[in-house]
Amino acid sequence: MFTAGELVEIVSCQDDPRAIGRTGRIVDEIPPGPLTAGRWTVGSISWLIAPVLCHGYELRSITPRRTR
Repeated sequence: MFTAGELVEIVSCQDDPRAIGRTGRIVDEIPPGPLTAGRWTVGSISWLIAPVLCHGYELRSITPRRTR
């Protein structure tokens, strides 16, 4: 499960293979539904690459977790 603004690495991407290996931020405020076929919207990848839709297994979170 991801949250809006979370920094992720794109491990694979069926939507746009140019995004593989890049980092971006989760755009979705709520978990994805049927409109996106269960895929997360990832933006802020590159000025040449528009936001892409990726399944959860295609993403790896790289936002540092807070510890107390």
